[in-house]
Amino acid sequence: MDQTKQEEEYGYDLFPERNKGKFKKGSIAESLFTFNHKCQVMLQFAMETSPYAKLLLGAMQSSGCTVFKDRHFSCEECDGTVSGGFDAASSQIVLCQNNIHQQSHMNRVVTHELIHAFDHCRAHVDWFNNFRHLACSEIRAANLSGDCSFSNEVARFNFGLKQHHQECVRGRALRSILAVRKISRQEAEKIVDEVFDTCFNDHAPFGRIPHGNKDARFAYRDYKNRDRYYANL
Repeated sequence: MDQTKQEEEYGYDLFPERNKGKFKKGSIAESLFTFNHKCQVMLQFAMETSPYAKLLLGAMQSSGCTVFKDRHFSCEECDGTVSGGFDAASSQIVLCQNNIHQQSHMNRVVTHELIHAFDHCRAHVDWFNNFRHLACSEIRAANLSGDCSFSNEVARFNFGLKQHHQECVRGRALRSILAVRKISRQEAEKIVDEVFDTCFNDHAPFGRIPHGNKDARFAYRDYKNRDRYYANL
């Protein structure tokens, strides 16, 4: 893939460290007081405690796509407009250490990007050439990650509209597509509208829309008990 084309058309310019080759490892002393160290600590906490992340990690392992922290996550400096991304070329999740400062934010970003990774694992997603595939995964990530939860929308001063959750999902998916692809807003809106109903109603692997940690814990419990249920049929 031509590097200039890659950067300009697929959003890699938002993640400048993606083009530096192998990642450099500093000494332990150097990393202790850096954004990178904080990012690593928050990532570990998210993987171990977030019911959203735990369910997705379990589902990916069951699908033959085990996620390893050191291999599949990378804390990096990013453009100031993004918090994370999924690099399909390397099957790696980028976490923007300069833009994620709270654990709750880290949990949402990890969940959002793990949904993309889950879609990458379970389906033949053509991330770079099929805008409908990209739109579908962005809709699912916005819908299932907690991005559009009531508490988050209130914090953004966005609430009170009819079918607000659907409109939040639609808007966030649209913005994500426009951030990483050089297409017009009109074209992006058309693509999102074409796949919205099907992708909005695809709740795998949660089985429901988890509107908060309580819903996510129930979904995780159901997922853990699925084998016991089917064994009794």
